[in-house]
Amino acid sequence: MACIGVVEAEKRFQIIGLLGRKEEVGRRILGYPVLGTDEDLPDLVRKTSHVLIAIGQIKTPILRQKAFEKAGSLGARFPVVRSPFSHVSPSATLGDGTIVMPGVIIQPGVEVGRNCILNSRCLVEHGVNIGDHCHISTGAILNGDVRVGPGSFVGSGVVVQEGTVVKPKSLIPMGKIVRRR
Repeated sequence: MACIGVVEAEKRFQIIGLLGRKEEVGRRILGYPVLGTDEDLPDLVRKTSHVLIAIGQIKTPILRQKAFEKAGSLGARFPVVRSPFSHVSPSATLGDGTIVMPGVIIQPGVEVGRNCILNSRCLVEHGVNIGDHCHISTGAILNGDVRVGPGSFVGSGVVVQEGTVVKPKSLIPMGKIVRRR
């Protein structure tokens, strides 16, 4: 639901509908119709080429990554969606399908991969590199020159020391302090 708020606030795209579970089809979520399930994705991509993967990432990036790859194989295009209440340095790069939530600060020289979630109020300092399919949770702090491997989850309130390398598919629970070794 948080993704809907960002799309609405940015005012660059119109939401035509959502995909959900079978029992949700025909319902409305925040005023938007649930048009179908993942099986209906080919039909949806024929109607509109822009898709945003709104699956959160708890424990594993696999569902989010598979949805991104499936939609991509059908010809979907993945816009970067950015809250107008965030700050992204002009020298930062954001990969296709990445969403930047309200209050996020992204400093100069940051590179963010494809299909990432930068959740509310996280701070991404200068020179950070975040791999594809990562979720940086609320209030996390990635200090300068941190490297986050693809498929990683950085929990709420995590602080990562400058220059630290986070291995691919890492799961860092909320509130942890991660130091260089």
